[in-house]
Amino acid sequence: MGGTAVPPIHGLRAFGYNQGTSQRRRAYLTEQNVSGLVTKAISGFYTVETAQGPVVAQLPGRLKQEWQNSSLVAVGDQVTISLNRDGTGTIEAVAERHSVLSRARPAAETRRLTSDQEQVLVANPDQLVLVFATQNPATNLRKLDRFLVVAEVNGLTAVICVNKIDLVGLAEAQRQFHIYQDIGYRVIYTSAVTGEGVAELRACLHDKISVLAGSSGVGKSSLLNAIEPGLGLKVREVSQATGKGMHTTRYAELFPLAEGGYVADTPGIRALALYDLEPWELDAYFREISPLVEACQFSDCSHRHEPNCAVRAAVEDGRVSPERYESYLRLREEHEMLDRSAYE
Repeated sequence: MGGTAVPPIHGLRAFGYNQGTSQRRRAYLTEQNVSGLVTKAISGFYTVETAQGPVVAQLPGRLKQEWQNSSLVAVGDQVTISLNRDGTGTIEAVAERHSVLSRARPAAETRRLTSDQEQVLVANPDQLVLVFATQNPATNLRKLDRFLVVAEVNGLTAVICVNKIDLVGLAEAQRQFHIYQDIGYRVIYTSAVTGEGVAELRACLHDKISVLAGSSGVGKSSLLNAIEPGLGLKVREVSQATGKGMHTTRYAELFPLAEGGYVADTPGIRALALYDLEPWELDAYFREISPLVEACQFSDCSHRHEPNCAVRAAVEDGRVSPERYESYLRLREEHEMLDRSAYE
């Protein structure tokens, strides 16, 4: 993270900058400010890791009401800050994001497609690592399918980590999750108890911003401790601190890995909604269903009951798994209900 880099002008437009911005102002940003990575965001305070060390920064008041359809600043953002005399900072600019992990945030106490705002959980993530257990808790493939759609919608690489394979054996774990390998997802089989697969997972996280997602009890903390001693404890302490009661402040944080890269802890990820997604678009994000759609007789085929549906034919002959097809139908039904509510 260089100390003088300034985000390109297109990354500053949301902050009132344009091509007419004075060269004097841009020179000031270069000479007087520092750049860094936002590693924590809580109640309008942002911890920015700079070449000079961490700085707690805030947005200037004039910017807090802008860009209301999305989050102004999130963990993972590269920002330029000015330094105040008391050692704090003021965020002057945010570099353009190359990726986001986002969810819809209800705008008026009700979830509707037309009123949802985008809440950026993590900016610039490289991958979403989905941790699921073979048992204890029981495998929930429908939740996994939902997470995979979230990754596809956000344009993120999804890695499936199947943990606790020591409870059932590798062969049984592969039987449970082979359908995801068959459609091209990377699946890493791990056991925090025996250490199996830990080296592969560590290599997968190296030099990347990785978001770990998974239900309580799947062993994320144990896996993180196996990757790097003490890491799981740090993440768990933050998760517990942000999960006590509905009105407790929630925040996301990036945890650095000793060998390079960051692991993101994201409160509320279990409640992810698919931001700005129309029901008829969903089939594009099921990678084994998407190439079949153009072979359906009707261009607006819902893949439920229409004649000559290529998707249902693929389910019948085994090219699409019945479980994945059922997940598609359930998720589409959810978004159709949201779509109808927007017109009530």
